[in-house]
Amino acid sequence: MSHQPQRILVTGGAGFIGSNFVHFWRQSYPGSRVLVLDALTYAGNRASLRAAESDPDFRFVHGDIRDYDLVSSLLRQERIDTLIHFAAESHVDRSIHGPDEFLDTNIIGTHVLLKAAKAVWLDDGPCPHRFHHVSTDEVYGTLTPDAPPFSEGHRYAPNSPYAASKAASDHLVRAYHETYGLEVTTSNCSNNYGPYQFPEKLIPLVIGNILDGRPLPIYGDGLQIRDWLYVDDHNRGIDLVLRQGRPGETYNIGGNNEWTNIEIVRLICRLVDEKFAGSDFGGKAMRKRFPRAPQCSGAKAESLITHVKDRLGHDRRYAVNAGRISAEVGYAPLESFETGIRKTLDWYLANEEWWRSVMDGSYRKWVELNYA
Repeated sequence: MSHQPQRILVTGGAGFIGSNFVHFWRQSYPGSRVLVLDALTYAGNRASLRAAESDPDFRFVHGDIRDYDLVSSLLRQERIDTLIHFAAESHVDRSIHGPDEFLDTNIIGTHVLLKAAKAVWLDDGPCPHRFHHVSTDEVYGTLTPDAPPFSEGHRYAPNSPYAASKAASDHLVRAYHETYGLEVTTSNCSNNYGPYQFPEKLIPLVIGNILDGRPLPIYGDGLQIRDWLYVDDHNRGIDLVLRQGRPGETYNIGGNNEWTNIEIVRLICRLVDEKFAGSDFGGKAMRKRFPRAPQCSGAKAESLITHVKDRLGHDRRYAVNAGRISAEVGYAPLESFETGIRKTLDWYLANEEWWRSVMDGSYRKWVELNYA
């Protein structure tokens, strides 16, 4: 059963993946109506949507997904036929230190969206629609080094408050399909990376810390394994699921890129060293822009690597089997990890103002407290 989105609502559209999805969608489907709903919490940044603001087919609404009246009125007023739900509290460390807001946003917020969608798309009179829920591979728990990747039928075994809150929201989405007939799809993705990612996450944290000459914190031995997915490969997967995916089904979206954390950090170190030594962005210009970087004193980026105490409940390995989405809708990632990470590094070097603006004093203090 195909679905052709015309007027979309993107929750969390000022966040990392959401803002990239908005740019991807506008480039792929010019003239399509795009409405963003975002509460602009610490990880939401309206500046990430600056390129869309002048488009008459784009609208930004500052609001909370837990506001039922707001959500239902937007669905009706804008005649939305497709909702893509990115909005979530997503940082595992923050969920360990303060789980309440994760349960409130990720569970209650998702339920409010589902209730509003049911009211407008089913109770007001059935109409073509799709509710797409963006979830994570962390709901499945952890894998041993030699275990096959998670498939869609793998039992849920979340190990952090964040993962548990996402697992609960996944079940709510499924229940609204089974009980009420709401046309839903869910995607569980592996670790995303790319432009506009908040600097608390591993890859932008490492890039920024190298350029500022700050320690590169590595949890434990650094041998935790993740499957890394370039954000626009993820967005292409969601697009395919929206248009060709079967209502009620779940699709794993992966990058076929399993790397240990320490391997990733060392790769980024090498690529940044190359930037200081090579012609890209100019070696002299790099030294002038980033005088605290270790390369300015003759050291390598790897000299900043610092092993810190492992976090509680740290899953050892995630990886997803993307066989279903490949077979059913023809998905395949376009980026290898090295091509994607080069694009990401170039973006952060070209957009220093963006990431500097979000790394304010309160964020710096949080990093220092939690990675000391």
